[in-house]
Amino acid sequence: MPYKRKDNSSKPWTGQIMVDGKARRQSFATKKEAIEWEVEQRKRVVSLTPTVSLGEWAVRYLDFAKSRFAATTYGEKVTVFKRFFHTFHQGKAVDSLTPGDVLAFLKRQNDKRSGNSANKDRKNLAAAWSWGVKYVNGFPQSKPNPCLVEKFPEKRLRRYVPPEKDFWAAYDACLNDQDRVMLLTYLHLAARRSELFRLKWEDVDFAGSRVRLYTRKTKDGSWEEAWLPMTADLQDALLFLKQERQSSQWVFVDPDTGQPFQYRIHWMHTLCKRAGVKYFGVHGIRHLTASILAKGGVAMIDIQTILRHKNLATTERYIRRIESLRPALHVLPKPQNHRSYHRRVQPAINEKRESAVND
Repeated sequence: MPYKRKDNSSKPWTGQIMVDGKARRQSFATKKEAIEWEVEQRKRVVSLTPTVSLGEWAVRYLDFAKSRFAATTYGEKVTVFKRFFHTFHQGKAVDSLTPGDVLAFLKRQNDKRSGNSANKDRKNLAAAWSWGVKYVNGFPQSKPNPCLVEKFPEKRLRRYVPPEKDFWAAYDACLNDQDRVMLLTYLHLAARRSELFRLKWEDVDFAGSRVRLYTRKTKDGSWEEAWLPMTADLQDALLFLKQERQSSQWVFVDPDTGQPFQYRIHWMHTLCKRAGVKYFGVHGIRHLTASILAKGGVAMIDIQTILRHKNLATTERYIRRIESLRPALHVLPKPQNHRSYHRRVQPAINEKRESAVND
């Protein structure tokens, strides 16, 4: 607003506006002239301010997210924006997006999918907006985040953890050695799906009886490694698999491409259906491992370390505790009593084990 100076000047009224944190001022004879000048200057500033479209915002944020987050998280964000642009035109200016727009979009997701899904979309959009405010020139700075609308009611279901007998039924339903070894590895390492997809033979230390797993579940998106001890049964199974397939650098390989797996979306559905058991996923096996360890009397701190929860331990702590964890993993069930496969390959393993360890 204009203000009047206490002097005898012929132009006592001063108009002022702020541009990029700096004041612009000019003197006028009347208050009306000062107000008109301020209005005109604000129009000019607005016309000179670069505008950002929703499409540009999405492209720039997803380009950043691709290098910052794990592939699954990045894929989730891509999918959110795909749904978002079914409702909004990519050429729409970001500063025209209102909380009402976002709420209407999320309500459709709630009605069509679920409250959980709508709230996940809300979280991703809000994070993208906050990133835009920080890093995109021309992004509205003073406007409140329009994506931080009210959350929707969620119906959270307890994750299904299969009984041990159902796991072994699925294990027996495997049609090849690699799938059996993969299931056993998930069980004995409490591994996440993607951790085994990216597992290389260089991460399997047969001499030290340990396996290195990489995760990206960190605040800054950086890779974190964790060494976990191998049980004797897991070591035997991996040794056999390595002797069967010497050429690949990857432990588990998609037979159709010769490359590491990317998704395997229907694998567990197929196994469970073939075994005649209720469907459970790979993450359910991770929970099953924790349940078996707890029933075996393993200390909670050891279970937490085996699960590699990011808020409890760092990579260095995993390495320090590796020997103390080895006895804990002995309570995991042995596969020999569940499949003739291991009885068939065991003599070969015993024969070649020493030479393979030294390779």
